[in-house]
Amino acid sequence: MDRSIRKFRRRLLSWFRRSGPGPIWFIKHFSYKDIKRATDGFHRIMYSNSHGAAYKAKFRDGGIALVKEISDENQGEDVFYREVQLLGRLHHRHLLALRGFSSGRKRFLVFDNIENGSLKEHLNDPLRTPLNWRTRLQITIGVVAALEYLFLFNDPPIYHVSISSSNIMLDDNFNAKLSDVSLVSSDDGHYVTIPHTSCSKDCISQECGSIIYQLGVLILELITGQSSERKGSDLIQWIQASHFRSSMHNMIDPDLGNSYDSKELKNLLAVAKICIASRDKPTFSVLQIFRYLQKKVDIP
Repeated sequence: MDRSIRKFRRRLLSWFRRSGPGPIWFIKHFSYKDIKRATDGFHRIMYSNSHGAAYKAKFRDGGIALVKEISDENQGEDVFYREVQLLGRLHHRHLLALRGFSSGRKRFLVFDNIENGSLKEHLNDPLRTPLNWRTRLQITIGVVAALEYLFLFNDPPIYHVSISSSNIMLDDNFNAKLSDVSLVSSDDGHYVTIPHTSCSKDCISQECGSIIYQLGVLILELITGQSSERKGSDLIQWIQASHFRSSMHNMIDPDLGNSYDSKELKNLLAVAKICIASRDKPTFSVLQIFRYLQKKVDIP
């Protein structure tokens, strides 16, 4: 066997067997200069949270990507490389795929193309064409499908997820892409997991409840067109009120006009109400919510 082939084979086997840090194969490495140039000197901010800022980046190949800065100074290099390796292995049509990383003076994760920007931009920017009802339903289903994948089809399950219109990206077909998923706790640098017993079909853990609650807020934002960041508490109070059904047609995003299905709207609001009530202890799992939506909403 050719020497170069044997060398490549050893590296490939090593990558699959590796349980610790080391060189990262098959994931592109970007220089700090590449990142700074692509983000226009870190001025194209998409969103920011406790874990750092996310930027819109345009690289020399013309691709539009999302760049996330890892601001946790306590996260060691070994933990960072491990997270890059594991994020690189996540593959789902509603998760933003990891495209590359940058290490050194600052650390960044570079994710796949985001042709249509964030959901928040489409809901709040009056210059953009409003999202129609079908697209909003598709976004809801897509987000829940991504959660099902993270909770039920990964070993161990992944629950370190943040859901908001700011960090949900849209591709050229307006498919929703979750962008804020992590495998490592920023508090202590340890991997964040839930045993299968607590995040299975019952999914009764408080961590799952927090994510399901965020899903409910997102659904309300999609229905009303109101930003959860500005009027989040108002939206929650409205759906928890006993008379919300009689006022729901007044809360519909005016951009939708009358081009929505009333039955689907009621079903979606029912899901939102269940999710909002699940903050402390969920009574329905992500899988149950996903199956309910598939039955009640006419989206393949």
